Amino acid sequence: MEGASGFAARVRESTRADHRAAQDLPYVNALFAGRLDRAGHAALLEQLYVVYETLEQAAEAMRDDPVAGQFVLDDLRRLPGIAADLRFLRGPDGAARIQPSAATRRYQDRLRAVAFTWPAGFVAHHYTRYLGDLSGGQMMARSLRRSYGFDCDGIRFLRFPGLDPRAVKQRYRDLLDAAPWDERERQAFLAEVSRAYQLNTDLLADLGRAVVPGAA
Repeated sequence: MEGASGFAARVRESTRADHRAAQDLPYVNALFAGRLDRAGHAALLEQLYVVYETLEQAAEAMRDDPVAGQFVLDDLRRLPGIAADLRFLRGPDGAARIQPSAATRRYQDRLRAVAFTWPAGFVAHHYTRYLGDLSGGQMMARSLRRSYGFDCDGIRFLRFPGLDPRAVKQRYRDLLDAAPWDERERQAFLAEVSRAYQLNTDLLADLGRAVVPGAA
């Protein structure tokens, strides 16, 4: 047992610095401030399409796992929303014209290496993406509504119709607390969560260099 605070609280505390690093990037700052055009927003969706396509393929591979399978919730799937947003922003063949950045390819390679065969590794990447969408992603949705006038189209990938984000996040934390991993596996999980954050940060840094004027 992890004590009163639980393993989920330990995960959250151990990743605070990683989370802050991802927030303080030129691309993120420009997107939240409304300084990007629609193409700049679509550039993020194109890279996320590659990430979520791979992660959601891994979810199917892990669906029957006794531990990882409990985290697979179909209503969390983001790929259909991303595809719809790309059709809205880029046209009917938007997803077909995606060119993954070098950082996105590294992210995809890591998912292929660990998320299809290692249950805790899958959960580490699943946690990093979907808990982020349910938390900071909702702040992003509000910012995109204000800056770009999006109501539904353009931000479908951040919408969770029929889900209570707070209830889903609590369920997720309960599952983390209950996961039957020994301390060695928990340490490996924490290291993979940190790696997932770094891969996402690299993806966003690449985007900043590509679409934000003056970004280093």
